[in-house]
Amino acid sequence: MAGTRRYVVVDERDNVATVVEPLKKGDSVEVGSTKIRLLRDIPEGHKFALSMIPRGSYVVKYGEWIGRATADIAAGDHAHVHNVEDIVDEVRKL
Repeated sequence: MAGTRRYVVVDERDNVATVVEPLKKGDSVEVGSTKIRLLRDIPEGHKFALSMIPRGSYVVKYGEWIGRATADIAAGDHAHVHNVEDIVDEVRKL
């Protein structure tokens, strides 16, 4: 599948990418000039961190906050309900 993008990043502020096909632990993806090695299998439609997301920081997708990291999320790690909490109530207050 050379030349086919296997993930989507919509906004330059995004700190996660959404995969468009299942990716495997150890796969390497290039995001801009950065090469990221995946630390876990990432199912289709799920996200991986583009850079370190410290615990308590916002997870950003489409340029918007979509959650808060409940643990440090390393670049290439799966970002999902096991390490990201919902912030819907917080965002509604803005």
